[in-house]
Amino acid sequence: MATFLYKLGRLSFRRRHFVALIWVALLTLAGVGAASAPAAGNSSFSIPGTEAQKAFDLLEQRFPGTSADGATARVVFKAPSGEKMTDPGNKATVQDTVKELSDGSEVVRVTDPYQAKAVSKDGTIAYAQVSYKVSGMELDDAAKDALKDSAQDARKAGLTVEIGGDALQAVPHTGSSEVIGIAVAAVVLVITFGSLVAAGLPLLTALIGVGIGVSTITGLASALDLGSTTSTLAMMIGLAVGIDYALFIVSRYRAELAEGREREEAAGRAVGTAGSAVVFAGLTVVIALVGLSVVNIPMLTKMGIAAAGTVAIAVLIALTMIPALLGYAGRKVKPMGEKGKLLGRAKKQDEPDEQGRPAKPNLGTRWAGFVVRRPLAVLLLGVVGLGAAAVPATSLELGLPDDGSQPTSTTQRRAYDLLSEGFGPGFNGPLMVVVDAKNSDDPKAVFTETGDEIKELKDVVTVTPAQPNKAGDTATITVIPGSQPSSVTTENLVHGIRDAGADIKADTDANVLVTGSTAMNIDVSEKLNDALMPYLVLVVGLAFLLLIVVFRSILIPLKAALGFLLSVMAALGAVVAVFQWGWLSGLMGVEQTGPVMSMMPIFMVGVVFGLAMDYEVFLVTRMREAYVHGEKPAQAVVTGFRHGARVVTAAAVIMMAVFAGFIGSSESMVKMIGFGLAIAVFFDAFIVRMAIVPAVLALLGRKAWWLPKWLDRALPNVDVEGEGLRTRTDHGDEDRELVRA
Repeated sequence: MATFLYKLGRLSFRRRHFVALIWVALLTLAGVGAASAPAAGNSSFSIPGTEAQKAFDLLEQRFPGTSADGATARVVFKAPSGEKMTDPGNKATVQDTVKELSDGSEVVRVTDPYQAKAVSKDGTIAYAQVSYKVSGMELDDAAKDALKDSAQDARKAGLTVEIGGDALQAVPHTGSSEVIGIAVAAVVLVITFGSLVAAGLPLLTALIGVGIGVSTITGLASALDLGSTTSTLAMMIGLAVGIDYALFIVSRYRAELAEGREREEAAGRAVGTAGSAVVFAGLTVVIALVGLSVVNIPMLTKMGIAAAGTVAIAVLIALTMIPALLGYAGRKVKPMGEKGKLLGRAKKQDEPDEQGRPAKPNLGTRWAGFVVRRPLAVLLLGVVGLGAAAVPATSLELGLPDDGSQPTSTTQRRAYDLLSEGFGPGFNGPLMVVVDAKNSDDPKAVFTETGDEIKELKDVVTVTPAQPNKAGDTATITVIPGSQPSSVTTENLVHGIRDAGADIKADTDANVLVTGSTAMNIDVSEKLNDALMPYLVLVVGLAFLLLIVVFRSILIPLKAALGFLLSVMAALGAVVAVFQWGWLSGLMGVEQTGPVMSMMPIFMVGVVFGLAMDYEVFLVTRMREAYVHGEKPAQAVVTGFRHGARVVTAAAVIMMAVFAGFIGSSESMVKMIGFGLAIAVFFDAFIVRMAIVPAVLALLGRKAWWLPKWLDRALPNVDVEGEGLRTRTDHGDEDRELVRA
C-alpha cells in the first residue's frame, strides 16, 4: 500500500499539469451536468414494510386519482376580536377565497369550512383544506403564489389568515454561518502552516471535491429521486473530511522537507505514509455511510451513498491533486518549523535554543508525557466526564419534525398554533384509518363496527363517518386525537387502533390499517430503533476487522470501538439537552424544542463512527510507526503525540467549524445534524483520542500491540506505517539493506 501510494504521489507531483487538468475537467463536467439537469422534485418518502406505507399503497389502488401523497394546504382563518367566522361578511370572504383557490390547475379539491363543519366551537376560527395532485416540492411556483395571494386578499378584508401543510415547502438554506465555518477553517490552517499558500491547498482541494460531489448529486437528483437534504449532507461531510485529509498530507510533506528530502521525494513519502492513513480513514467513513442502507429506508440509503461518494472523491483528490499542487507551490510551502514571512520563523521541534540548550518540548509532547505518568486518573476523568454528558440521552424521545417545530415567524407554525387553539392539539396530527373489507361478507357493517371500536379508545376526540370507495369494499375513517402529534399518548392511540384492528380481522377477515403523517412518523421511529443494533454490529464489525489489518492488534481496535460508543452517547446527550430540553436553545437558534429527529441516533452512529476512526488512524499510526521502529510503548505514545497532536487538533477544530456552520440552517434536521456532529467531534477528538486513548495505551504497554501469531500470518501486510519506504533512498532507488524494526 505505502509503496503504491508513494509512486502515485511522485507521479502526481511530476505530472501535475495532467492531474490538475483531469480534476478541473471533472469539476467542469459535473457543473455542466448539474446546470443542464431537470429540476429535482421532492424526494419520495417511502418506508417499505411499515403499516403506514401499506395503507398509502392501498389507497392508491382503491381510491385512484385521489393523490394520497399529494401536497395539502390548510388555510386557517381567524375572525377579528369580537366577531365570529359565521358573521355574513366574514363568511362571504371565506367563500370567495375557497372559490379562488379552486381555480388552480393542480388543485384536486378545496373543502368549504361551512359545509365540512370546519369551524371551531366558539366560532372564531375556521379552515379550508386544499388538496393538490403533486407533492409540495413539485408544486409550480404559480400554484404557491396563488395560494399566498388568496390568503393576502382575505387579510385585506380584516381576517387573520395563515397557511399550514406542506404545499409551501421550500428548499432549506444554510445561511451565512456555513461561510463562517469555512472562514474559521482557513484561519486554523494559516495558524497551523504559517503560510497562506500552504493553508490554501486543503481549502482549494476540499472545495473542488465538494463541487464535484454536490454537482453530481444535483445532476442526478431528478433521475434518482434525491432530496435537498442529500446534497447538504454531502457538502457538510465532504468539506470536513476533504480539508482534514489534505491537511494531514501537507503536514507530512512539510515534515519530510524538514528532514532534508527533495520536494518530489517528500511528496511521494507524504502520500505513502499519511496517504495510507487517509485511505483507511476514508474507508471507515465510507463503510459507515454505505451501511445506512441496512435500515431499508430509501431516503436514508440515498443520503448515505451520496455522502460516501463525496468522501471517496475527497480521498482521491488528497492522494493526487495535493501532490500536484505542491509541485506548483514549490518553495512557497516551507519545511516544518519554517513558518515563512507571515508568522515569522519558528524553531523546529528538536532545534536547540541560542545557548545550545535542548528545545522545549511542544504542547503535544508535554500532554502525552503527563498522560503517560498518570494514565489511570486521566482515564477515569475522561470516562466519568463523557458519562455525565451522556445522561440526558436516557430521556431521549424520537419523532419527525412537523409544522409545530417550525420557527414562530413562519406562517406554517402560526397556522399550526391557530388550529390547536380552535380545535385542540390533536387536530394537527389526524390519523387516517383505512379499512380493507374486500374479503368480508358485509363491508358496511365492518366500517360501522370499526368506527364504533375506535370511539371507545382513550384520547379520541372525533371519529368521522366512514368514506367508502366506489366499489364499496374499502373505506377511510379520520380520527382526531386529543393530544399533540409528537406525544406518547398519540403513539399509544395508534397502537390501540391497531390492536383493535387485529380483533376485527379475526372476526370479519377485514384489514384495518392506520396511516397519515403521524402514524408514519411513529413507524419510522420504530423501524429505526429496530435497525440500530444490527447496523451497529455491521459497521463496527467491519471497521473492527479493517483496524486489525491496519494496526495488527486486537486490543487497539477494541479500544477504538469502545471509545466511539462513549463519544456518540455523550453527543446524543448533548443533542437531547439542547433540542429536547432547551438548554442553550437560544444560542443555537432553536425556537421550538421537542422530540429528537428519529434518524438522529442511527445517523450519528454511522457518521461519528467514521469520523472517530479518522483520528484513531491518524494518531495511532504515528504511535505504531514509532513502536515498530524500536521505541518502547510509552515512548511511542509520546512520539505519536509529538508528531501528530498539533495536526489532529487543527483537523478537529476545522471539522467542528465546518459542522457548526450548518447550525444556521433553516431546516431543523440539518441544524440538529450540524450541532450533533460538531459536539461529537469535540468529545471524540479532544477527550477520547487525546486523553482516553493514550491513557489506555500507557496502561496496556506492549499488550496493546499483541496479535496472535496465526492471525499475524493470515493478515495481509498493508504497511500503513511506510516501513517499505525506509528501504528507499531519497532518489527512490531500492536499498540493498532491509531495515527491520
